[in-house]
Amino acid sequence: MTAEPAAPDELDYLTFVDFAISRATAELPAVDPTAMRLGLTLHRLTSALVYDWESTVHRPRGWSWGGFRVLFALWLAGPMEAKRVAQLSGMSRAAVSALVNTLERDGLVSRKQAEHDRRAVLLSLTDTGHEAITSAYEAHNAREQALSAALTKPEQTILIGLLEKLTTSPAALEAKRRF
Repeated sequence: MTAEPAAPDELDYLTFVDFAISRATAELPAVDPTAMRLGLTLHRLTSALVYDWESTVHRPRGWSWGGFRVLFALWLAGPMEAKRVAQLSGMSRAAVSALVNTLERDGLVSRKQAEHDRRAVLLSLTDTGHEAITSAYEAHNAREQALSAALTKPEQTILIGLLEKLTTSPAALEAKRRF
């Protein structure tokens, strides 16, 4: 937070938040600047994290952020139907289907027809996929640790609790989701 928002031609990624809040609240007095700052800050942090993980960890392995999310879900939850991967990863079924084509081609995921429903597809990691995701996650978690180091352990615990409170709030539960 700065005392005076910069002029439009002097803005950068971070100072734009102050500028945006100042302009929005000047034009729309009902705008809650604290809620706006929270939304913008969360979005900017999430975008920066995803970009960092994708550019330093996942892209060098030939994966998109979505591809990582599919592998991550299969690694931790085990073999499951594509629609369940979509739910756990927060993606659409179509996105998962497209990603699985690439992951299968690369030898990381296998698919077979589910026994209980011939239309359903059961996805699982191959041995190569398991090795790839565990190696990638170690690098991914190193980036998570680097970010987390800016906070003390008690601060991390408090922030996690606050974020979980937001995630399970009535407004968040009513929000539209991909699944």
